[in-house]
Amino acid sequence: MWSGQPHPDEGHPPSPEAVPVPWKSVGPCKSHRDSGLVETPAGKEAQGEEDPAATRLDVLRLRSSSMEIREKGSEFLKEELHKAQKELKLKDAECERLCRVRGQLERELEELTASLFEEAHKMVREANMKQAASEKQLKETRGKIDMLQAEVTALKTLVITSTPASPNRELHPQLLSPTKAGPRKGHLRHNSTSNALCPAVCTAVGHAPSLDKEGKEVDTTLFAEFQAWRESPTLDKTSPFLERVYREDVGPCLDFTMQELSALVRAAVEDNTLTIEPVASQTLPAVKVAAVECGRTNGFRAPIDTTCALSGLACACRHRIRLGDSESHYYISPSSRARITAVCNFFTYIRYIQQGLVRQDAEPMFWEITRLRKEMSLAKLGFFPQEA
Repeated sequence: MWSGQPHPDEGHPPSPEAVPVPWKSVGPCKSHRDSGLVETPAGKEAQGEEDPAATRLDVLRLRSSSMEIREKGSEFLKEELHKAQKELKLKDAECERLCRVRGQLERELEELTASLFEEAHKMVREANMKQAASEKQLKETRGKIDMLQAEVTALKTLVITSTPASPNRELHPQLLSPTKAGPRKGHLRHNSTSNALCPAVCTAVGHAPSLDKEGKEVDTTLFAEFQAWRESPTLDKTSPFLERVYREDVGPCLDFTMQELSALVRAAVEDNTLTIEPVASQTLPAVKVAAVECGRTNGFRAPIDTTCALSGLACACRHRIRLGDSESHYYISPSSRARITAVCNFFTYIRYIQQGLVRQDAEPMFWEITRLRKEMSLAKLGFFPQEA
């Protein structure tokens, strides 16, 4: 091993003490002078022979020390080279490992970038699809709104131009006489509370109902109940206003002899699923067929003499009713039809109020409801308009 301290023989000539050098007298010493001794020629010859040998010895020593220095330096350099090579191999291995890590990170980064782009494209596609669906739905909704607005406009026009007191016969062809209405093919079906059968019971905004010669006075109790109901219109029977109308007018007006069918008719009127249709004479056979009980036709041409399904009386039945989606029909007398239509007119009007289609003050609305209650009262007493 190489030490920090240099070898005594490395790079330095040998000390004078290590090399034997013959002593040569430069001049006579004082003691010699004092003693009177003189150096002989034989001593000079011996001194001359010893000088070349000492020189050769010094050269040999120098060569041996330089060889040792070279060998030790060579070993030291070899060791350093070996150490450097080992460190270089370690560095190469570390660089290779780092290169692998970098390659893996680059691949992961590429995969992540690709997945992010794919997810972004997917989100864009979904957003475009949702936008297209929303635009389509918006168009459909606007179309429905336009259609509903058109229907409301037509309904308001119908409300303005037709009232139960003075119905517009052009808008309601079923009110025309058979001779004016012309021939009909088949049976005409109309919902009980639709605009086609029950005349609209609203008066025009700003048009006061026609006054007759009868005196009028508002019942404060009834008017207070109506105002309380008008603040939050509902068809719930528990409200004092509707409970009174049901008890005093609707119930007695729909209380027929045939109790079971009467209950079905009342439920259909409340659910707005009752249909009344006139019986067309053209659809009846020319020959007599077997009579059908429970209010069915007996096969003769009109006028039809049969039994009213509600009252049980034998009379001319020009109309028949159908409950909901049932295919069964029940023939009814004009008096029964008047009682049913009076109740339908009342329900139609309060439904219009509930839907916000009647824009009037409370008092005109109250008098219209009072007039409809009057019609129900007259109908349950047996009064009805004669058909032409």
